[in-house]
Amino acid sequence: MFHKGDYIVYGISGPCLITDVTKLSMPGCDGKRKYYVLRPVNSAKSTIYSPVDNDKVIIRQIMTREEAEDLLQEVPGIQQIEVENEKLREEQYKEIMKNSDLHDCIGLIKTLYHKRQVRLDQGRKFTSVDERYLREALDTLSSELAIALDMKSEEAVKTLRDKLHA
Repeated sequence: MFHKGDYIVYGISGPCLITDVTKLSMPGCDGKRKYYVLRPVNSAKSTIYSPVDNDKVIIRQIMTREEAEDLLQEVPGIQQIEVENEKLREEQYKEIMKNSDLHDCIGLIKTLYHKRQVRLDQGRKFTSVDERYLREALDTLSSELAIALDMKSEEAVKTLRDKLHA
């Protein structure tokens, strides 16, 4: 169980701060059940209420400083993902984001950077679906890195981009 003040990664919402662990007295909530009250880092005006015993959404501890530093060192060697079926690529992207695996997230970012460059070289636009998932993956990963490395979000984005283009 996590505690008030902890940072966690909550499914596709990405990094969140636990602002409270409490029982809720709201319609539709079991008054005996404990809930995390979460504030997503990338959407400070939002609040998520998630049961402590939630088994439908992946909830994991934010990476440590050491894990973040190790991950950044691994970035150049992480392979792009293989999109097996173009018609199902959005489902594959969703699954990667939902599973919250950092290596897969980096592979997705690399894939989408490459795809964007190929399309631009061909004089074609980058698709809105690909753009949305690229932005989402970058935001989620850089937010977690910023927390783990105790830096501003902009610094984390720059550090990540430098490693991706190395």
